[in-house]
Amino acid sequence: MFRRAARALVAVAAAALLVIAGNTLRQRSRQVDVARRAPPGVDVNGAATRLAGAVRLATISYDAPSADSYRQLLALHAYLQQAFPKLHLSLRREVVNGYSLLYTWTGRNAAAPPILLMAHQDVVPVAADSESRWQVPPFAGQISDGYVWGRGAWDDKGNLLAILEAVEALVARGFQPERTVYLAFGHDEENGGQEGAGAIARLLAQRGVKPEFVLDEGTLIAEGMMPGLDPPAAVIGVAEKGSATLQLTVAGVPGHSSMPAGPSAIGTLASALQRIETHPLPARIDGAAADMLDTLAPEMHGSARVLLSNRWLFGPLVRRALERSPATNAMLRTTAAITVLRAGDKENVLPAQAVALVNIRLLPGDTVAGTVAQLRRVIRDDRVRIDVRPGGSAATPVASHDAPGYRLICRTVRELFPGVVVTPGLMIGATDSRYMVPLARNVYRFSPVRAHAEDLMRFHGVNERISVANYAELIQFYQSLIGHAAGPERAARPERAAGQSRSAAQ
Repeated sequence: MFRRAARALVAVAAAALLVIAGNTLRQRSRQVDVARRAPPGVDVNGAATRLAGAVRLATISYDAPSADSYRQLLALHAYLQQAFPKLHLSLRREVVNGYSLLYTWTGRNAAAPPILLMAHQDVVPVAADSESRWQVPPFAGQISDGYVWGRGAWDDKGNLLAILEAVEALVARGFQPERTVYLAFGHDEENGGQEGAGAIARLLAQRGVKPEFVLDEGTLIAEGMMPGLDPPAAVIGVAEKGSATLQLTVAGVPGHSSMPAGPSAIGTLASALQRIETHPLPARIDGAAADMLDTLAPEMHGSARVLLSNRWLFGPLVRRALERSPATNAMLRTTAAITVLRAGDKENVLPAQAVALVNIRLLPGDTVAGTVAQLRRVIRDDRVRIDVRPGGSAATPVASHDAPGYRLICRTVRELFPGVVVTPGLMIGATDSRYMVPLARNVYRFSPVRAHAEDLMRFHGVNERISVANYAELIQFYQSLIGHAAGPERAARPERAAGQSRSAAQ
């Protein structure tokens, strides 16, 4: 009996190994196969100088309205008109809600659905205690060591100016789009975007505009960030997480600190917050995250390829590996981050209440109500009241990664960045593009910015910068994408998936 059981186990193990090997070897690349094209010419030095000039304008979104920031936005508008004269002669420019910009480049074919490219004009403040750690002053707009330095060089004036540079060059070349191209530049993205992109979306909805696809800032070209993947990965955000802020409140008994009576408001709240941090919400690999792993699996080598090709068996190992990195962990679960804590006014007075703000980022499919219910089960203390603060947004629908717009983005990336692996993915932050979801079935989030792991700390952090060479690539990307999406060559040459025969594609 023992021998029969042993033989059965060996047979099962052998069968499992055959299935694992078969799944691994059967994986085929999902990359769009395109011919390498010479990139469009760019006045690199001039473009970098113009971006640096825009960085010098401190269009900061503070929590409270700032007259100086509004003046800076108007100065930026005047600067853009001066820097891109041909564009402003050829496109219709509208100022929406005082400070946001909407450009319309009318196409020849009024029946063709338009495309919409987005960026935002505003930037986050620079923390006062961090200025000494900047290599150059954050609003100096300095070009040195091959980089344009300053707040906004990456987020998001790099994309904004690159789009304008691309259109300026196309207009100078005599390009006339077949379909209408909209450019939407909100002014308050860093404060939620309601007054900027939200107003533009409402205006376009009133006009019945239905873009074929929308492209906004978003995920990046990640270099060296994915173990088992040698080439860089261009991650196209096909959805973004939702956002809400919860207020946790614990009432206490005020009194003199010399006579503490029972659990304090601070202590009770601290226990609740500790449980939130040590009991993360459940992780799952589905939707955009699953699509990304399935797309990357054929491009991986070694054990990473085996694991990703056989998630039916190794799913828990894959999940644990992804949970080690904050960025990939956030792709797997709705997260809860403690961001604000308020309690007490005097060292010898017990506070009447303690309050904490917890920012949650929702996976597509999760809801605020469901997340609050889960957190109540985690906290297990009725003394902690949970209220949902106004604002926030639901996670967006998942855009198609088989749609023509997505394939055009893939084609453009693969032409300009040879060897880069393109994959759908999840945008873990919020962008202005969520306001366009009612207008367009397919909304994408991608910035062709090359980034290593150490660069991620520059995002909203210290020493924000973009390399001059990479900025030129941004301009080439937008110029090529507009040419592919709105030029006469559209659909004349279908893309082929890597490994697909030319005859089959045709």
